[in-house]
Amino acid sequence: MVIYQHVGGRMSQSSNNKMSQTKRLESIRRELLKTNEISIEELALAFKVSGMTIRRDLELLESKGEIIRTHGGAALAKRLTFEFAFREEQNRNQRQKRDIARQAVRHVKDGQVIMLDTGTTTLQVARELIGRKKVTIITTSLAIVSAVQFAPGIEVILLGGFLRAGSPDMHGPLTEQNIEQFKSDIAFMGADAIDDEGNTYTDDLRVVNVDRKMGFNADRVIVVADGRKFDKSAMCKVFTRKDYDLVISDASLDKKTVKRFAIQKIKIELV
Repeated sequence: MVIYQHVGGRMSQSSNNKMSQTKRLESIRRELLKTNEISIEELALAFKVSGMTIRRDLELLESKGEIIRTHGGAALAKRLTFEFAFREEQNRNQRQKRDIARQAVRHVKDGQVIMLDTGTTTLQVARELIGRKKVTIITTSLAIVSAVQFAPGIEVILLGGFLRAGSPDMHGPLTEQNIEQFKSDIAFMGADAIDDEGNTYTDDLRVVNVDRKMGFNADRVIVVADGRKFDKSAMCKVFTRKDYDLVISDASLDKKTVKRFAIQKIKIELV
């Protein structure tokens, strides 16, 4: 829902309806993500509420560490930038990711060791593993650890290293060395893009070696990606079609892509 937009450097109203505090807070977060700083006066005008109401909203966001109060307004706390961006990506195509994850865990047996790379689809795979018995998850993702840390029957190994700026996961030489100490039955790997030859890509050079080592140390590699990731490329190639065993995606995937993958003998499961 669009509540306000910038016109000539200032926000203008796009709705006359007052909204709940929850929706106001989410809109404030979005606006700060775009502009980094905003005034109480602008917010009060946009939402048709008093300055005191906006001050209470900002006090709540400040108490959560999401913003920094400034004279007459607020600025974005740096840590919110990647948290909000990660949440935005997580909410995108949520149903498809859930369906993909449910299909993915059908390949997992109780007692197996699973590697999960960072990403919102693999995060959903982790959630779908809850309830399995004696499954070990090895991951670089703090989000995955948070999702399954109290799940009975699941043991979690977080690979150490440097915290990647802009994303809640680990990377670097220490992470890569740690991966080499483990073998897994399956590695579930996400992708920022998959081209028409089945090559997978990431936009971040820092995770290329981490992903490759995860794949190398797994008996099976399964790529999980929703349909919008296909017929594209990104900055860094991670896997060729010979480096993984299966792709799981959703039914929105173009039929031409499915046919092309079949010709190249790339195994694919659609949900």
